Amino acid sequence: MHRLLIWSGLEAWRAEAAAVELGADSLRAEGTQIGVDPRSYRLDYELEVAGGWITRRLLVRARGAEWTRELELRHDGEGRWTATSAAAGDVALPPPGGEAARVRGALDCDLGLCPLTNVMPVRRHQLHLRPGGVDFLMAWVSVPDLGLHPSRQRYEHVGRRDDRTVVRYVGEHRGFVGELELDGDGLVLLYPELARRVA
Repeated sequence: MHRLLIWSGLEAWRAEAAAVELGADSLRAEGTQIGVDPRSYRLDYELEVAGGWITRRLLVRARGAEWTRELELRHDGEGRWTATSAAAGDVALPPPGGEAARVRGALDCDLGLCPLTNVMPVRRHQLHLRPGGVDFLMAWVSVPDLGLHPSRQRYEHVGRRDDRTVVRYVGEHRGFVGELELDGDGLVLLYPELARRVA
């Protein structure tokens, strides 16, 4: 199944578009995110998710006025990650990348400000279809600096609301709790304070 998904930002100006190839338990996507906070940037990413909804590769490139960043994450499917990064230009941002050993055990990446990367934990545990709650360690990539960080998160099936499923997201790293609204494929329609999908 091929989908073109477009989101607009809610509390800060932001836009994202992703061309997604959705399999029974896998996904491939190419996307572009544009934002202005903490500085204007354009971010392009490639995401590969293999059988079992497990991230295998995330390649991210960010650029702004006279600066660029790149981060590539690779995952062996069993919790071991490698990270390579590069930066050019002078910009007041933390360095890209980080110690991959800090995210050992994670099966999923989580690209900052990106509504797409919520789909992997939701689909793997079918939280868009049935009750349950699961705790995760995520390989979280901050944006636009492309730093790599461990992030403890929890997803909980709340129920149905009209034609959509509600899943509660709890993120320890920034103390955020929000009820995500998902379509029938487990893809985000509404992420409170972040983005809403454009029809």
